[in-house]
Amino acid sequence: MSAVSDQLLVVAVLSYLAAMLCAAAEFAFGQRGVVARAATRELVSVGAGSSASPVPASPADPSAAAPDRAWRASWAGRAALAAFVVGVVAHAGCAAARGLAADRMPWGNMYEFVISVTLVGAFVWLGLVWRRPALRHLTLYVALALVFLLGLAGMVLYTAVNPLVPALNSYWFVVHVTAVTLASGIFLVGFVVATMYLIRNGYEKGKRSFPYTLGRRLPAASTLEPLAFRLHAFAFPIWTFGVAAGAIWAEAAWGRYWGWDPKETWAFISWVVYTGYLHARATPSVRRPVATWIAVAGWVTMMMNLFGVNIFFVGFHSYAGV
Repeated sequence: MSAVSDQLLVVAVLSYLAAMLCAAAEFAFGQRGVVARAATRELVSVGAGSSASPVPASPADPSAAAPDRAWRASWAGRAALAAFVVGVVAHAGCAAARGLAADRMPWGNMYEFVISVTLVGAFVWLGLVWRRPALRHLTLYVALALVFLLGLAGMVLYTAVNPLVPALNSYWFVVHVTAVTLASGIFLVGFVVATMYLIRNGYEKGKRSFPYTLGRRLPAASTLEPLAFRLHAFAFPIWTFGVAAGAIWAEAAWGRYWGWDPKETWAFISWVVYTGYLHARATPSVRRPVATWIAVAGWVTMMMNLFGVNIFFVGFHSYAGV
């Protein structure tokens, strides 16, 4: 089963890569397809107000002159979603086979944790696209994040199947790590959406340097920002529960609730930063881009907790396996 898990990881990475390429094709040709037309309608409605009448396409409009290209762009987007679904299925099979091979939940080391976090993020994104198909072309950026993290897991973090270390052999292992994994996966998608909001907002403000030029074909900033907030607001209580459950587990295992171990410290830092984001988001005097930058900083602390602490620090949580 371990070999099956490894092979399914390759399938998942290749499928996400195919989804990324197909989404990039829709993104590239979107100016003549459905993506750009939707963006144009958004800009017209924003600029003209609610009473504006529809603006007919001019004869020079490429979208009107080349409907076949619009059709191809639309099908590229559908192919991206199909490849993404295949990737999610292979990804889930990879995690399940790993758990069967180890005869435990597949969260015993850094490699397995990255696989699980990205799987949660992939499922969350599928759910969002199912409910809001207009966000489909953002699959490019979600798939990019998944390919990067899974590629890093497979090439750098890979660890052979082995039993849990004694300190992890507890029912709190399931409670604590389940909550942390779910929250991290949702934060991952929230980070992608928040980043796209900052790019789109910069484009709407008139910035034309890279990466703001990517914002031309993104959904309106007024659509992306509330979505980023909802994702973070949903993940934050789960993260809080996970940190609290970890403290209770620490008292049972080590005789103290909190010892400022490096991972505990960075988990608390992440909690504080995300608290700051939610507070800033609820404060009328704080501009939305400023608050969103705090959310991006929160994901940076999460990556420090996942990679930096596990690789460069030594503590009670040194279970990275690398």
